[in-house]
Amino acid sequence: MTSNKNDASDEMESSCSFQRHVSHVLTNDEVTALLKQKNKYKWEMPAVDIPKSKWVGTGNSYRDIMHCNKKPFYLKGSKVDSSTMDAYIMHALSHVHRTRDVVIKNDTKLRNDANTDILDDNSYRDQGFTRPKVLFLLPLKSIARRVVKRLIQLSPLTQKDNAMGLFKKDFDESDDEEETENSSKPADFNLLFAGDVEDHFLFGIKYTKKSVKLYSNFYASDIIVASPLALKLKIDGGEDIKKKGCAKDSDSNFLSSIEIVVVDHADVISMQNWSHLHSVLEQLNQLPSKEHVANVMRIRPWYLDQRERYYRQTIILSSYLTPEMNALFNRSCSNYEGKVKLVTEFTGVLPKIQLEVRQVYEQFDASSVGESDDARFDCFCTRVCPKIQESDEGGVLLFVSSYFEYIRMSNFLKSQDASFCRIGEATSQPDISRARLWFFEGQKKILLYSERSHFFHRYKIRGGHHLVVYSLPGRKDFYPELVNMLGESSNPKCNVLFSPLDILKLERIVGTSSARRLISSDKSMFVFC
Repeated sequence: MTSNKNDASDEMESSCSFQRHVSHVLTNDEVTALLKQKNKYKWEMPAVDIPKSKWVGTGNSYRDIMHCNKKPFYLKGSKVDSSTMDAYIMHALSHVHRTRDVVIKNDTKLRNDANTDILDDNSYRDQGFTRPKVLFLLPLKSIARRVVKRLIQLSPLTQKDNAMGLFKKDFDESDDEEETENSSKPADFNLLFAGDVEDHFLFGIKYTKKSVKLYSNFYASDIIVASPLALKLKIDGGEDIKKKGCAKDSDSNFLSSIEIVVVDHADVISMQNWSHLHSVLEQLNQLPSKEHVANVMRIRPWYLDQRERYYRQTIILSSYLTPEMNALFNRSCSNYEGKVKLVTEFTGVLPKIQLEVRQVYEQFDASSVGESDDARFDCFCTRVCPKIQESDEGGVLLFVSSYFEYIRMSNFLKSQDASFCRIGEATSQPDISRARLWFFEGQKKILLYSERSHFFHRYKIRGGHHLVVYSLPGRKDFYPELVNMLGESSNPKCNVLFSPLDILKLERIVGTSSARRLISSDKSMFVFC
C-alpha cells in the first residue's frame, strides 16, 4: 500500500482521537449531565451528496451517529451503501487494531521490566472486562454476508484466503445477490430478499497478527456479528448456540466491554421485532458475573467505575427515521463525546401515484403518544367506519402499519359482524390466497392488510375501490404502491388518518413543507389530487 503526507496526517489524527477518547476520565459533573440527556445540537453542516440534508450535532470524534436517510443497496444505492459500509468497517478495524497494539506494546514493556508497578502508571490500564470491542447488529444473513465479506477484504492481513470457507456454507455459497429476472415483484424487493433471509445468526471474529478467524470463541473474539433475535436468545439463555468454537454457556458477559456498536439497516430490523434490538442495547456494558481477564489491574478505570456506556459509540444506519429510532438514540446512546444525526427535508412521493384519485387526509388530535392509539381508533370509528357501513360498495382496502393496530382492527371488525378478510405477517399462504380471491370477487367487503405483510411479500391486491390508510406506512414508497392498486377501479377513493405525532411518516409522503402546513393548520381535512 502506498502512502503520502495526507495518509500520514489522517493516521496521526485517528490515533490521537483514539487515545484521547479512551484516556479521558469522566468527572461526576459530566456523568450527571449525561444522565439528564439534555444535550442540544450545537452545530450543523451540509451533508455532501445527500440532497436537502444537513448534519446536526454536539461534541467531537467518537460521538454517537444516527444516519436515517441512507440509500441502501436494494434501492439502487449500491455505491452509496458500500461507501457507508466501508466507512464503518474501517472505523471498526482501526479501533480493534489500535486496542490490540496498545495491549501488545504494554505486554512487551512488562516482559522487559518485571519490576514495573502497574498501579503507578495508568498507561498500562489498557483492557476491558472482556476482549470483544465491536458489535455489528444486522437483520438478515444475506446482509451479514455482505458485511463480513467486505470486512475480510479490507483487513490488512496476509492469511485471510481461507477465512470464508465455512462461512460460505452457512451463509449461502453464492457470491453476489442478483435481482430475479422477469419477477412480478418490485426490484428493491428482489434485491433485498435475493439471498439468505434467515434472521438468526451469531458468531465471533478474531484477529491475530497475521490472520482473521471466523466462528471464534466469543471471549477470544474482537468483533461480534449478530442479529438482534439471536443475541436476545443468547442473552436470555433460551437457546444453545451450536456453532464451532462458540461459548457453551448462555451468559452474556462477552458484551460487557463493547466499545463500538453498528446497527445497520435498522429499518429492516424495525420490520422484525424492534424490542429485541432495544433489549440487546440495554444489556451491553453490564458488570460481568465472572472474571474473564488475566490481570484485573490492567482494566481501564472507567470500566471499574461502571461508566463504560458513556464511552461506547453507537452508530445507527437506516433508510428512514421512526419515533422508535429517535427514542433509542436519545435514551440508549450516551457517549460523552456527543451526538450527530442527519436532518433531511423531503419532497414527498405523491408524484409516483399513477392515477387520478382524490386523497382525503383527516387529522385527529392526540396530545401524547400514550393517547394516540385510542384517538386514532376513535377517529376511525366515528368518521370512517359509519361511511363504510352505509355504503353498499365493497372493495375497501384497510391498511394498518403496526401489528397491534392489526389485532385491534381485526377484533373490532369481528365485533361489528363486518364482512372482511385479512392478510397479516402470520397469515398462512392458503389463507392469504383465499383472502385475495374473496376480496377480488367481492365476497368480502373489507380486506385488512398490514405493512409487515406488504414488506415481506409485496402483494399486488386486486379488487380495491376504496383505500383507507388507518396509519401511514413507515416506508414512503409503500404509499404510492397502495394507491396504485386502485387502478382497476372506475371510482377510486382514498382516506388517510393522521395526527401531528405522525410528522415523520407524513413528511416523507407529502413532503416536509406540506406536512408542516397540515399539522399547523386549524382545519381537520385536506385533499390531495
